[in-house]
Amino acid sequence: MRRALLPLLAFSLGLVGITAAAFIMLRPEAVPVATAAVGGPFTLTDQDGRTVTEKDFAGATHLVFFGFTHCPDVCPTTLQQISDVLAALGPKGKDMKVAFITVDPERDDPASLKTYLSSFDPRITGLTGTPEQVSAVEKSFRAYARKVPDKNGEYVMEHTAIVYVMDAKNRFLGALDISRTPDKTAAELSKRM
Repeated sequence: MRRALLPLLAFSLGLVGITAAAFIMLRPEAVPVATAAVGGPFTLTDQDGRTVTEKDFAGATHLVFFGFTHCPDVCPTTLQQISDVLAALGPKGKDMKVAFITVDPERDDPASLKTYLSSFDPRITGLTGTPEQVSAVEKSFRAYARKVPDKNGEYVMEHTAIVYVMDAKNRFLGALDISRTPDKTAAELSKRM
């Protein structure tokens, strides 16, 4: 009886070994989590006249918003909503930074950005540069901006009004939904930190 069981046992062990080897060889490789190609290197000037790059925002989750200081409603409203969310984060948001990148570099110099942003949370950094520098950043974020003449002989800027959430390595995580209360938005944002 032992003689009959020995080949059967060897066959069974061999079958288990082949199955295990096939499982190891055929299992799918871990697929990396894809992030959208949004953002990238930039060199701009902040509201204090200092040169700033994307590296100044690395190290913690941060926000990016495109706008301009002559914006009649969307920009100041959004910046106030961002300020409220930062306050709602409390101590958890102490390292949070926000880049407010102008889409109107012709009018938004460092001094005008500094004056404009004085009404909002101090963690919001205003950024400007040459039209070419700003255009390059808009393209890297897939943002839209266009000068539109108004009826007073001046102009306004149509632009993307998304608040980009970027991770500590400057990778795009998604858009921040600021249509909710600051507490709810802060709770959602804290999950990405």
